[in-house]
Amino acid sequence: MRRLAARGAAGDAEEAAAPASEDSSDCVQCRSPSPRRLIDLCAIWDTGVSLPFADWKGASSGVASRRLNEAEKLSSLWEAHLEQQEAAKPQGLGSREWGLVLRMARQQAPPWVNAAFLLFLLSLGGAIEIPMDPSIQNELTQPPTITKQSVKDHIVDPRDNILIECEAKGNPAPSFHWTRNSRFFNIAKDPRVSMRRRSGTLVIDFRSGGRPEEYEGEYQCFARNKFGTALSNRIRLQVSKSPLWPKENLDPVVVQEGAPLTLQCNPPPGLPSPVIFWMSSSMEPITQDKRVSQGHNGDLYFSNVMLQDMQTDYSCNARFHFTHTIQQKNPFTLKVLTNHPYNDSSLRNHPDMYSARGVAERTPSFMYPQGTSSSQMVLRGMDLLLECIASGVPTPDIAWYKKGGDLPSDKAKFENFNKALRITNVSEEDSGEYFCLASNKMGSIRHTISVRVKAAPYWLDEPKNLILAPGEDGRLVCRANGNPKPTVQWMVNGEPLQSAPPNPNREVAGDTIIFRDTQISSRAVYQCNTSNEHGYLLANAFVSVLDVPPRMLSPRNQLIRVILYNRTRLDCPFFGSPIPTLRWFKNGQGSNLDGGNYHVYENGSLEIKMIRKEDQGIYTCVATNILGKAENQVRLEVKDPTRIYRMPEDQVAKRGTTVQLECRVKHDPSLKLTVSWLKDDEPLYIGNRMKKEDDSLTIFGVAERDQGSYTCVASTELDQDLAKAHLTVLADQATPTNRLAALPKGRPDRPRDLELTDLAERSVRLTWIPGDDNNSPITDYVVQFEEDQFQPGVWHDHSKFPGSVNSAVLQLSPYVNYQFRVIAVNEVGSSHPSLPSERYRTSGAPPESNPGDVKGEGTRKNNMEITWTPMNATSAFGPNLRYIVKWRRRETRDTWNNVTVWGSRYVVGQTPVYVPYEIRVQAENDFGKGPEPDTVIGYSGEDLPSAPRRFRVRQPNLETINLEWDHPEHPNGILIGYTLRYVAFNGTKVGKQMVENFSPNQTKFSMQRADPVSRYRFTLSARTQVGSGEAITEESPAPPNEATPTAAPPTLPPATVGEMGAVSSTDATALPATSEATTVPITPTVAPTTIATTTVATTPTTTAATTTESPPSTTTRTKIQESAPDEQSIWNVTVLPNSKWANITWKHNFGPGTDFVVEYIDSNHTKKTIPVKAQAQPIQLTDLYPGMTYTLRVYSRDNEGISSTIITFMTSTAYTNNQADIATQGWFIGLMCAIALLVLILLIVCFIKRSRGGKYPVREKKDVPLGPEDPKEEDGSFDYSDEDNKPLQGSQTSLDGTIKQQESDDSLVDYGEGGEGQFNEDGSFIGQYTVKKDKEETEGNESSEATSPVNAIYSLA
Repeated sequence: MRRLAARGAAGDAEEAAAPASEDSSDCVQCRSPSPRRLIDLCAIWDTGVSLPFADWKGASSGVASRRLNEAEKLSSLWEAHLEQQEAAKPQGLGSREWGLVLRMARQQAPPWVNAAFLLFLLSLGGAIEIPMDPSIQNELTQPPTITKQSVKDHIVDPRDNILIECEAKGNPAPSFHWTRNSRFFNIAKDPRVSMRRRSGTLVIDFRSGGRPEEYEGEYQCFARNKFGTALSNRIRLQVSKSPLWPKENLDPVVVQEGAPLTLQCNPPPGLPSPVIFWMSSSMEPITQDKRVSQGHNGDLYFSNVMLQDMQTDYSCNARFHFTHTIQQKNPFTLKVLTNHPYNDSSLRNHPDMYSARGVAERTPSFMYPQGTSSSQMVLRGMDLLLECIASGVPTPDIAWYKKGGDLPSDKAKFENFNKALRITNVSEEDSGEYFCLASNKMGSIRHTISVRVKAAPYWLDEPKNLILAPGEDGRLVCRANGNPKPTVQWMVNGEPLQSAPPNPNREVAGDTIIFRDTQISSRAVYQCNTSNEHGYLLANAFVSVLDVPPRMLSPRNQLIRVILYNRTRLDCPFFGSPIPTLRWFKNGQGSNLDGGNYHVYENGSLEIKMIRKEDQGIYTCVATNILGKAENQVRLEVKDPTRIYRMPEDQVAKRGTTVQLECRVKHDPSLKLTVSWLKDDEPLYIGNRMKKEDDSLTIFGVAERDQGSYTCVASTELDQDLAKAHLTVLADQATPTNRLAALPKGRPDRPRDLELTDLAERSVRLTWIPGDDNNSPITDYVVQFEEDQFQPGVWHDHSKFPGSVNSAVLQLSPYVNYQFRVIAVNEVGSSHPSLPSERYRTSGAPPESNPGDVKGEGTRKNNMEITWTPMNATSAFGPNLRYIVKWRRRETRDTWNNVTVWGSRYVVGQTPVYVPYEIRVQAENDFGKGPEPDTVIGYSGEDLPSAPRRFRVRQPNLETINLEWDHPEHPNGILIGYTLRYVAFNGTKVGKQMVENFSPNQTKFSMQRADPVSRYRFTLSARTQVGSGEAITEESPAPPNEATPTAAPPTLPPATVGEMGAVSSTDATALPATSEATTVPITPTVAPTTIATTTVATTPTTTAATTTESPPSTTTRTKIQESAPDEQSIWNVTVLPNSKWANITWKHNFGPGTDFVVEYIDSNHTKKTIPVKAQAQPIQLTDLYPGMTYTLRVYSRDNEGISSTIITFMTSTAYTNNQADIATQGWFIGLMCAIALLVLILLIVCFIKRSRGGKYPVREKKDVPLGPEDPKEEDGSFDYSDEDNKPLQGSQTSLDGTIKQQESDDSLVDYGEGGEGQFNEDGSFIGQYTVKKDKEETEGNESSEATSPVNAIYSLA
């Protein structure tokens, strides 16, 4: 039997409880855990520091006095210790020897006495460190501190914008300004230069032009608040340069075989220097070895030239870092003169290749560097590169040495086939003489390089920020070294210290500034600039004087539970200025706890070396300074240890027998006990042959695999105890038959007896007893969990474990009320879930993630809906999960708007139409906020687009019409296409309306027309996802011989957008009578560069009715019927137009007295507005023109974004007023019938003459022979081409009194469906109804037209 004692306590109680021995290590007792000023006294003891006593009692004020008292106590303790030694003289030791021992003891004081002097010295430079607690950091004032800046040598890419970084922190937040070349840099005067918001970073933008070289120079940033000014380094801004290689023609290089050769690169000077490499003109790399290699300067060196070297050419390439470009020099061509003209490859591996080719051997000589000695200077911390390249036949070998010592093996490495020696991170010890030795079988030569190590300034003691209490002393130290020795210059708030106002509390002593009796007025930022010829260092350090009463930094009323006889520590972190003194009290008693079993550390922690029952109680820590005091309480509970009082014993059992291992435990009843078993130090799988009880483990039918060590583990959340025993299994002579092999297999039984142990903040151990495997081994266990806050009753998979375990540690999320169950799995299937475990709620914490799938999309034109995927229970981490939604306009970069939302959406109202927004959604619960969220770009709602611009209709010939347009000036969203509506008209006849839909990228359209007479009216509008926007109308040009009619033909119905974006047609003139529309054949074609379109034919309603101004019943009404919206809107705009005026009404849900604006635009694009009151409806527009089309909308005067839909109406023509329709007059109808009868009689007479064989000599008057193209009499028809009998060529008078050419109100062409009308032999017409003539012929036949009966009829009309 073996017993293992492994007891531990939570927190700092790891060590076993035992009384501290008298001779325990003083190092352990005096090691201070102070976070503000950690002093490892053991390290001081080891070094044996001995400090003088002179003037150490002259310290003054606060902390120094207190530490002086501590040092005096330590000194007195040492004196008492010496007195005890004198009294305890050992026997057998003479007085002389004992006196010598005492004198040595007095001369060698123990380290903790010497540490007292160090404490005093630290008090002179003592400073307060601000805790990282955000509440304190945000409350305390602080001078500026530079946190981020660009490098001193700042090289930028000329193709990019220039960014010079300067970030600083302070309280209040600092402001920034810059100097350029030591002069104030006025950023406001340069439009290209801007400064980032809440930052000093400069941005120089070249997108609108400019040369980056104009901004080269030395820049310095100044960060200032009312407590001081901090400075950045002097940043030298240079623009990267990659100059072109100079053009040159290189002659072939002629060289004798075996001779040395150097091909010079001489790259153009770039900034930074380019990377050099050699290639052939065919971009093949040049193979390098110890004979042919590239030097550090970029030249290509041949120690000796061979015939194979002229098989390729050699080109030097320079790669520039910033522009990522490679420039290639014109290639060198080698011509090798040789005594052996054949390049026999077999000679390359010849042992004496050179003599085989007739090349004379020679001793080495240096190609670089020249001569026998040289010198080189390198700066400390840089890399030293020494190079030796030698020529000779055979190729020499290079070796490196250092005079008077060895090469530094940890920093030295050889490069370029031993031709270069690189020593990294050079220090002063690396200076001296190095030499390279070049040797071959003909001899050797050496070159000596003298290396001098210089140093730019580097810090020995960089000044640190100094935070003092009023009346305390302190100092700033700026100590640097370099070669040559750097000079130190002090500045305060960016100005030289010599020119600053005198301060009696400040004393400058070289590289140190000493402050005595500091006051609030001493706050400032000091700069230390140390420099020599190789560089400079600039450091900022502020002096801040704080006057803060004591504050406790830990949670109040903490509960600490500890096991009896263990060691523990009660923490009480505090802050204050001056540094408060701290005392501990127990149960409200007046005596301070320090000494004996208690020890108080400087950081406020109270250590109890060995816990006893009487130590249980309430401990109070009190921090006090001159400004006040603060206190906190800690409750300590002492628990009994966990002990196994009956341990398992080693056993030997035969196979097939039953074994029981006991494990009886005694523990504190207030703690939950968990007993588990290990087998061979691994968690034991409790199979169906084992039974685990509270105080024992029983194994039925012991088998060989059960042999091993069994450990009983009894544990609580504070401690544990272990006991181990070994089981040995003896083999039986007869092998029993495996009866389980023939049994049927089934799904396992459900696990049972789930138990939660090892409860921690983020984890728990789940233990279960497996069910019967039903003759099929369990392969896996699936652990599921359920929580009762977000999805109660829904089980989720948590983790999966192998079938060999029955206990597992589960990782948990904060603030979830967990309940677990386990499912067993074998090859047959899964078991039923186990009964649920008891619930366990984890403690809360701030969220560690933010919601995903954040989007911003508009649902209306004046809003943006922000949505996201809500977080589930395992990511909420705390109660009252909510979301901080932030947004701002992307272009303006204004301050963030924010709102707290408990759902998963938020609607931002009153937004401009379709503008980008930056959106952030951050999770927050009662424990704090989640991490900073990512920024997502969203867009506000879309609106109807404006009309397309520059709509052009061109007619290159009578068959083609070309349309072109530009995109709308205000798309108000994402354009999804264009809609073109067009209709043919001829006088008052209107054809069928056609509709074309185009893609958003198409801006051209061509169509072929079969009818050269009719004109076309085109109406074009753009579409967004909301619908079609404002339309623009144009007409095709009139033919050259057609007069413009006075009566305006019917316009296309405007497109009306309803609430859901559906497009409908609304007539501008709602009249009762309709007439059949004439369909004109149209063949639309799309230009080759456009995308295929879809044509939709619609039939509009057209009328020829006349409206009058006086009766209201005949007045045109235009109205957009809409439903009342939820938000503030304007709808149901109604227009009652007449010839010169129109009445306007609308509906709205604004308050009384709201101001509106009525905006209307005529067809000449003249816009007018009228401000009105809501209660002033109806509004009359009195400055309209007859027969003109207008677009109108009503919007809020306070917010133009709240507007009605755009409607279109047309005023009536002036000449229709009080004029009757002549077509309806009885006398006119009778006259037309009489004329028709007369014409019929004349036609009958003509045909009678024709039937008698009469002819009309139509060609005799012209004296022109009949051409072969003229019609013949073969079909019995006649050519009525006589000048006196030609078809009507004159003009007719229309019903409205205007003059029209070649058209009538009732054209036969229209009735003939567009075909050519002809007379048949029964007397019907043949030929065109009208024939076009030249202008001269028309003017020359005015007299014949007057005698024409048809013209006479029209003249009567």
